[in-house]
Amino acid sequence: MKPTVAPFPAARLRRTRKSPALRALVRQNALSAEDFIWPVFVMAGKDAEEPVASMPGVVRRTVDRVALAAREAQALGIPAICIFPYTDAANRTEDCAEAWSPDNLTNQAIRAIKDAAPDIAVMTDIALDPYNINGHDGFVVDGEIVNDRTVDALVKMALAQADAGADILGPSDMMDGRIGAIRSALEGDGHHSVSILSYAAKYASAFYGPFRDAVGASAALTGDKNTYQMDPANSDEALRLVQRDLAEGADMVMVKPGMPYLDICRRVKDTFGAPTFAYQVSGEYAMIRAAAANGWLNGDAVMLESLMAFKRAGCDGILTYFAPAAARLLG
Repeated sequence: MKPTVAPFPAARLRRTRKSPALRALVRQNALSAEDFIWPVFVMAGKDAEEPVASMPGVVRRTVDRVALAAREAQALGIPAICIFPYTDAANRTEDCAEAWSPDNLTNQAIRAIKDAAPDIAVMTDIALDPYNINGHDGFVVDGEIVNDRTVDALVKMALAQADAGADILGPSDMMDGRIGAIRSALEGDGHHSVSILSYAAKYASAFYGPFRDAVGASAALTGDKNTYQMDPANSDEALRLVQRDLAEGADMVMVKPGMPYLDICRRVKDTFGAPTFAYQVSGEYAMIRAAAANGWLNGDAVMLESLMAFKRAGCDGILTYFAPAAARLLG
């Protein structure tokens, strides 16, 4: 049904914009700290941080400092934190065995967060790229990223993270069939309440560059990820992927990147009505930070406006590096 508006001057649409009170009364969307998942980077060592040069304000933290960050998030009302490991080159191998080690950085961080901030939901990343000498999300055989062997490894990775206490698993690899395989393994191993937030519509985007610096994958990557991540020209395919992942047992779905793909967020939410998230990725964050640092934008205002765009597009939540800064501004 098309909206109808009375002719001017019976309709003066500026009437409801007259004052802050009227604007608040008719505002369709609200933003709060409860909308955020905060991605953090964990590295080896103790009581240390190091900056990520291409992401101003973002740091890699040792496990003990990640636990402190979780306490900060809890105090700010941020409900979830997502862990990404910076793996030493010595632990990046062809077989990616570190990915499912019970004592890898991610699993250490899960346990530390659960001890320090038990009310925080801990999300993890499931993909082989932090552990792969080739920098890919899956095993590379004769130049091909192979699917089914990779899925077997992702299942082992998922079970190790669930055993460590993860609340939400985030398969970001884009291999076919991995959601069904992970869900089946979780059920079989007694992890009935562990949620899956599937990176269902993850595009082969150029916006990921700073993230790859943050996890140390830039130098390792050979070739590109176009055979398993989505073509940025496609939108109908995203709906097929979301439908498949929900049918296989995903509890929530994600669109990645965020702002350049708000149309996909809207289509996913309208079509399926499932909990829908977007990842405001490293390149989006870095652009806003850089423009603000140069005085070209009001950084705080643009940050909040960008986050509100996700809510307006139908997202239930946002993974964003701005989470603590935005939470402070929102009170």
